[in-house]
Amino acid sequence: MVAGELMQDLHLRADAGAPDHITVDTKSPEPEDAELEADPTARAPPAGGADGSDTFTGFEGEQEPPPDEREAMLPNGGEAGSEVEAQAETRLETRLYLKRFAVLAVFSLSSLVNAFQWIHYSIIAHVFTRYYGVSNSQVDWLSIVYMVAYVPLIFPATWLLDRRGLRLTAMLGAGLNCAGAWLKCASVNPERFGVTVTAQVVCAVAQVFILGLPSRVASVWFGPREVSTACATAVLGNQLGTAIGFLLPPVLVPTTDDVDLTGHNISIMFYGTAAVSTLLFILTVTVIQDRPPLPPSQAQAVLPDLLEDYSYKQSIINLVKNKAFILLLISYGILTGAFYSVSTLLNQMIMTCYVDQGQELNAGRIGLTLVIAGMVGSILCGLWLDHTKTYKSTTLVVYLLSFVSMLVFTFTLKVDIYLVFFTAGLLGFFMTGYLPLGFEFGVEITYPESEGTSSGLLNAFAQIFGILFTLIQGKLTTVYDPLTGNLFLCAWIFGGAILSALIKSDLKRHSVNVGAGGAVSSELQMPPPEEIKTRTVLLEPSVSFSCETSL
Repeated sequence: MVAGELMQDLHLRADAGAPDHITVDTKSPEPEDAELEADPTARAPPAGGADGSDTFTGFEGEQEPPPDEREAMLPNGGEAGSEVEAQAETRLETRLYLKRFAVLAVFSLSSLVNAFQWIHYSIIAHVFTRYYGVSNSQVDWLSIVYMVAYVPLIFPATWLLDRRGLRLTAMLGAGLNCAGAWLKCASVNPERFGVTVTAQVVCAVAQVFILGLPSRVASVWFGPREVSTACATAVLGNQLGTAIGFLLPPVLVPTTDDVDLTGHNISIMFYGTAAVSTLLFILTVTVIQDRPPLPPSQAQAVLPDLLEDYSYKQSIINLVKNKAFILLLISYGILTGAFYSVSTLLNQMIMTCYVDQGQELNAGRIGLTLVIAGMVGSILCGLWLDHTKTYKSTTLVVYLLSFVSMLVFTFTLKVDIYLVFFTAGLLGFFMTGYLPLGFEFGVEITYPESEGTSSGLLNAFAQIFGILFTLIQGKLTTVYDPLTGNLFLCAWIFGGAILSALIKSDLKRHSVNVGAGGAVSSELQMPPPEEIKTRTVLLEPSVSFSCETSL
């Protein structure tokens, strides 16, 4: 036995990684069973050396060091390591369900119909001004009312989402959307412009319960490797509705001097929209649920523990105090508001630049190109984020390219109508592709606050800037020309790009999923040790021994 211990002593001193001044105390070993009973962890290997070939594992006779010596050996006296190991062993169960695709599809279609009802007045504004005998600015307000209604109603809507869940919120959105669509059917009369305004207000209230849900649907139903793509797909429904709103109205309601024929064409569009809205309301009631039986990710699994004492008011306060989120609010509001303004005034810009060429159909097709390109951009950006998790760099690059695209669109608007198709597609690819980036970046830097609250505030700022930009750009376009109005937007977008560069990237939600075995992003900033327990980030303990420790 003594010879064996001497051989181990020589082997330890011959090891290149062990300094010569480390001493080994030889002690009479106790029986193995007694030792394990006294200290079950005595034979557990330290971190590192998985194969056990190059790692010193201790002698049978060694005893547990006293507490003060253990504190010298381990920074937290071994307690933190044991706690983290215990958390790793009790990792919560997660699961993905096929039903998530049905939930995503139904929500996206509801958002599609709501977006269609937002833009189908503006793209044929000249038809409605003749039919109802109103001005262009009055028709513009049928689009602006979506933005006006959103701002005061976003707080009760997000409170409802947090307190009553996804299902009730989605049902309210789909139900109000259906009611507004049927009310529009009763407004088909040159004397009933007030009725169509009321119907549009109902649809505007519906979008308050719809527009902030993409991040919630993605986070609650989809896993960490597909959450950004799911959010982009949810946003895609809204963009597709805008695209159809650009394409169908000029076809269904062509320009004509016959008032009765115009009314008949408007009826076809309104009744078709009402029928589809009714079907989607039924699907929403039967398909959408608050959440799956088991959470899809560790970030969702730990939320009930993190939000035991959740307060909606405190959540708002926390978001307001988050400097990175405030910068994102303003920059997101500027770019998205500019997109709303361009979409609303596109028909007026095209008709002003090509007044004698009858370009009503091309105005709708250009709008379609704008949004279809944006849909492609949204999906590609979502896939890129799921693969790389480089939220800030991707957001900043897309923002800068949106600014460049806006400049190109501005200075080529009068050159040729077919060139506008290309420049509008370029603008839509980056400007609309930014929407899901802003949603997901906001969720990351505000976790564990509610996704609905952060997304709702982002949309509220987008609506505020959209109202201001639409009114100012519309006035500049009417008084001067489209070039002046577009240059106004370019200046604001450039300022928004500067604000985006100042946002600090702190991927809190991703850090939780990384602790559960996810991939590490180059932008990831792990939380300080005192926050590990709060965020439930499961980290492997790191053990380092002092060279002067007596073994």
